[in-house]
Amino acid sequence: MKLNLSLSKLASITGGTVLSGDPQMPVSSFVTDSRVVKPGDCFIALKGLTHDAHAFIPQALQNGAKLIVAEKDKLPSVSGSSAAVLAVADTLKALQETAKYHRLNSTLKVAAITGSNGKSTTKQMLKSICEQAGETAANTGNFNNQFGVPFSLLEIQPKHQYGVFELGASHPGDIAETASLAVPDVAVLTNVSAAHLEFFKDLETVYRTKTEIVDCLAPGGTLVYNADDEMLCRLGAYKGKAISFGFSPAADLRVLETENFSFIYKEQAYVIDVRLERHDKLNAAAACAAALALGLFMDEIKKGLLSYTPMPMRLERSKRGETEFILDCYNANPASMRNALEILGREKNSPRIAVLGDMKELGENSKHYHRLVARWLKDNRADYAFLAGEEMKYAAQVLEGDGSVRVFYASTPKGWTSELKALLARRGGACLLKASRGMQFENILKEI
Repeated sequence: MKLNLSLSKLASITGGTVLSGDPQMPVSSFVTDSRVVKPGDCFIALKGLTHDAHAFIPQALQNGAKLIVAEKDKLPSVSGSSAAVLAVADTLKALQETAKYHRLNSTLKVAAITGSNGKSTTKQMLKSICEQAGETAANTGNFNNQFGVPFSLLEIQPKHQYGVFELGASHPGDIAETASLAVPDVAVLTNVSAAHLEFFKDLETVYRTKTEIVDCLAPGGTLVYNADDEMLCRLGAYKGKAISFGFSPAADLRVLETENFSFIYKEQAYVIDVRLERHDKLNAAAACAAALALGLFMDEIKKGLLSYTPMPMRLERSKRGETEFILDCYNANPASMRNALEILGREKNSPRIAVLGDMKELGENSKHYHRLVARWLKDNRADYAFLAGEEMKYAAQVLEGDGSVRVFYASTPKGWTSELKALLARRGGACLLKASRGMQFENILKEI
């Protein structure tokens, strides 16, 4: 992060008041953890889910912070310190306004991606494509919320020609909050499905939240959306510039049912020598459409997809002995769970073993969707189901006595780890591990 701002400019951007310090003092970056503050750092006191950093301002000063950015009504006494102090109404809003200023004063083209599933994969694919044309900024890991997006935008440097940022949402208004900071030249909507329903309540609210990104497009920007999605296809009525993608014949960029990834765009067929699962073909199509909207060329798109590396714990494959493992533990919602089980169902190795944990944040819909998991297990010819979690018990109850799938259920994986280990040692086969992030199902691999 190299902001090249003065304290007075930062005050102007954030609407803050300089209480002490030289107004011309340079501000190049922010630190949010008082424990890692070094002499000369600028500490901004943010309030997170569990801690309020205002309580740690004394520690930041002790470690040598040269500037404290804090809220007016939470600012402790800093008497005796030589540090500068900037008082603001809201430190998160101050961070966000600084990030928006930084983004708008850059020359790069920005693509922002949202949707219930596929955001991170589409982001990585598009980033790989953009890197063929120039330096590209992107958020790392899960820096896709109201805290992570501004910090990601603050990493933009003059060398960057493109920016690719995913935007996550768990509450109405979340996308409007972050997309208004990114001000994308290209807005990508991957899909709308049942995710975070504990907070959204219904799919219509998910749709309205995800499509908040449309109103945040930069002037002359392009909307990219999934024409196969039964809710997003409403965007066909959008009056601005748009590129739709999907398997649908009505899509502007139409994916073909071929072994390698191929598509038709403006009556021209293109084939890229890469094999992808059906859901990743849609992610790749989204990335291709966004790249075209950014002005990239087809040879850059091909090179980018060929050099793309899948992210860890997203249908990540490995082999141990006679067992083919599919690790998909980054997150889980009904759409991604069903997709993962369909992939397991296409595996030629047998037995097909599903190791599944709870899908979180489904609220009052949780029981219904976990019961559906039982149907998806049967539809996709799973031989064994190892289920864990307070919600996954509903799938186990549906399967009990059915006989089509042999079921092991426990509140935690420890209740059946030994049985799973013995089965894999005896039979091999294909083994899917799928659960929400909080279940930490990747740890099961260490036990078996």
